[in-house]
Amino acid sequence: MHASTIQSMIESGIAGASASVSGADGVHFDAVVVCALFEGLPTIKRHRMVYATLGTQMGNEIHALALKTLTPTEANKA
Repeated sequence: MHASTIQSMIESGIAGASASVSGADGVHFDAVVVCALFEGLPTIKRHRMVYATLGTQMGNEIHALALKTLTPTEANKA
């Protein structure tokens, strides 16, 4: 699995999302996802939205995904 594939899956699965995904070994990845739809949602719901875009890839081709999910406002403060 390539980081760019995961990025595309996230961005096409969540309207308006911008994702940055890295991972050198092909099974462990880090992702930062920024999306206005995250506004008002707790972290667990944000993460579930991202996991839903990856479907059965999670736990199979993607062994681990460290997520940071932010609204645009949160991303601008960081």
